[in-house]
Amino acid sequence: MTTFVSLGIGSMAEAIIAGIVKRGTIAPENIAVTNRSNEERLARITSTYGVRSLKDDPAELERADLVLFAMKPNDIDTALEGWARQISKEAVIISVLAGVPNDVFERAFPENPIARIMPNTSAMVGESATGISWNGKETPEQRDIVHSMLEAIGTYVEVTEEQLHNVTSLSGSGPAFFYYFVEALERANVNKGMSPEVARQLAVQTIKGAALMLEATGEEPATLRENVTSPGGTTAEGLRALKEGGLEEAVEACVEATYRRSVELGQRND
Repeated sequence: MTTFVSLGIGSMAEAIIAGIVKRGTIAPENIAVTNRSNEERLARITSTYGVRSLKDDPAELERADLVLFAMKPNDIDTALEGWARQISKEAVIISVLAGVPNDVFERAFPENPIARIMPNTSAMVGESATGISWNGKETPEQRDIVHSMLEAIGTYVEVTEEQLHNVTSLSGSGPAFFYYFVEALERANVNKGMSPEVARQLAVQTIKGAALMLEATGEEPATLRENVTSPGGTTAEGLRALKEGGLEEAVEACVEATYRRSVELGQRND
C-alpha cells in the first residue's frame, strides 16, 4: 500500500492526482493533500477525487511513502522549514518546482531518494511529456511506483538534472509554443474570411492529426513534410514563406531563451 502526500495543489499537482486516481496507481484514501493559500480549492480537490485533507490527520505526512512538493517555487524555504522534519527518511521526495534544483532538497533531505520532474500542462488530459531526474538513492521499487505515477499522466523520459533545462525548453514550455503557432494560424485564416469557430476546429484537428502521424508512423518530421509538399504547390509556397520569415531562426532563439531562463532560475534558487 503506497501512501502519497501533495504539499500544494496547483494545476500540476491536481493533474497528477487525477491521473493516479483514475489509473488506480494509488487509492484515493491513501492520498492526502494540503494547500495553505486556498481553502476553497482544497475542499474542491478532496471532494472531486475522494482524497483526504492533511489537516484532518497531520501524521499522514510522517507515514507518506511519496511526498510531492508542488507549492509556488518562492514558497519552498517556508515549506521546508515547516515540513522537512516531519517527513520520513525513507520517503521519496518529488518536486515539480521549476527552477528549484535538487541541491535544495538534498540539503533538507540528505538521506532521501529525490526525483525532480518536469511535466507539462497536457498532464491535465493525461498526455504530458515529462522529464525525470533521480538523485540515485532510490530503490527499484520506488522507481517503479514513481514511474507508474508519471505514466498515469502521459509519458516520461529519464534525464540528468542538467538535461532538465532541455526538457523545459522542449516539452515543459512546448505546449505554449504550439498554442502560439495555432493562434497565428487561426488569426491568419480569420483575416481571410473564415469564421473563428471553423478556424479553431480545423487548426486543433490538424495539429492533433500531425502529432498522431508522427507517433504512428515513426517517420522523421522532414519525411512527412516532404510527403505532403508538391513542387510548386500551395504547401511548398507556404513553407517558403515560413523559411523566408525566419521560422528556424525564431525557434532557435526561442529554445535558447527558454533554456537560458531555466538555468538562471536554477542558479537563483540554489
